[in-house]
Amino acid sequence: MAQVRREIAYDCDVLVIGGGIVGLSTAYAITRAAPGTRVTVLEKEAGPARHQTGRNSGVIHSGIYYRPGSLKARYAVRGAAEMVKFCAEYGIAHAVTGKLIVATGREELPRLHALVQRGRENGIPVRELGPAQITEYEPEVRGLAAIHVGTTGICDFTGVARQLALASGAEIRYGARVVRVDRRPERGVAVRTADGDVVRGRVLVNCAGLYCDEVARLTGDEPEVRIVPFRGEYYELARPELVRGLVYPVPDPAFPFLGVHLTRGIDGGVHIGPNAVPALAREGYGWGVVRPRELAATLTWPGAWRIARRHWRYGTGELRRSVSRAAFTRAVRRLLPAVREDDLVAAPAGVRAQAVLRDGTLVDDFLIREGARAVHVLNAPSPAATASLPIGREVARRALAVLRSA
Repeated sequence: MAQVRREIAYDCDVLVIGGGIVGLSTAYAITRAAPGTRVTVLEKEAGPARHQTGRNSGVIHSGIYYRPGSLKARYAVRGAAEMVKFCAEYGIAHAVTGKLIVATGREELPRLHALVQRGRENGIPVRELGPAQITEYEPEVRGLAAIHVGTTGICDFTGVARQLALASGAEIRYGARVVRVDRRPERGVAVRTADGDVVRGRVLVNCAGLYCDEVARLTGDEPEVRIVPFRGEYYELARPELVRGLVYPVPDPAFPFLGVHLTRGIDGGVHIGPNAVPALAREGYGWGVVRPRELAATLTWPGAWRIARRHWRYGTGELRRSVSRAAFTRAVRRLLPAVREDDLVAAPAGVRAQAVLRDGTLVDDFLIREGARAVHVLNAPSPAATASLPIGREVARRALAVLRSA
């Protein structure tokens, strides 16, 4: 007696988990590269870009900070130019403002000069400035030396995400929190959401951001990293006239964080921040948000304790600035002496999804890995918004290759 195999009724060809800017850019890139490919995006929130995408400083990064040849360097440089073009094409608020990176202490001068060289290696034009030239750009900013990076800009990344969703032609399902993934290499994936819906696709793309490692494990793939959430806290400047554009300190190369900076946004307001403190939940936007299961997952990951032992002095300073506005103000005064404590008005915080290896190494580049019928984006913090268009194309390329071989 012949056995009849039932055909699977797929809801889509590619199923994307995560409706932030990277997930939506991936959907956009897939339908552009392979018209007719059916793409569904599952996003647990009621709209797009509710977390990392919509809670950053809105800066289009130049790519000057990143190691030459790395994905961050290549995609940020390329992505910055593409982001400006995309915003112009679709009428999304943006501006190419340039920025200053300012050394306020002599010990920072070698790092500033190293950034000049790195910028040149990454193909980014930079101009070196002395103290008098700094005040030509920013009259209230003080420093020993600075560099001006002309390709830096600002934009509305939430608006970009909305446009990507619209232009992709994908089916976007909001309020669809993934609770289970059934991956069968010979058939595809079936995803169950919290409301009981089941969505079937031939290939899964994991762009879940703060939960990307958990989604990878639900799929049956061991990511070999854990997301350790770091909250970045911001203030709004009550006297925005003190700052004309974008002003950054010289970053410490030991950390992936850029330090407390001053950013005049597209709305004309000036944000100051962020610092970087451990979050007690993956969406822990304040000290009062604690999710025991997520906190336990962080505390049981050996890499988290190794970070703490290695960088406790740095972390102590960040914690002090988190709980003390006076301490935060002192840090800002290194760049902007005129600022007063009452100039700082609390603003919404963000959480960085930082991938950490078991040995405590902070993953310092974008990390994309593949499994059977799956592509996982496992590290895409800043400058991922800037680099989202090239990241999306790379993830799409991999997803379509998996789809063709399925």
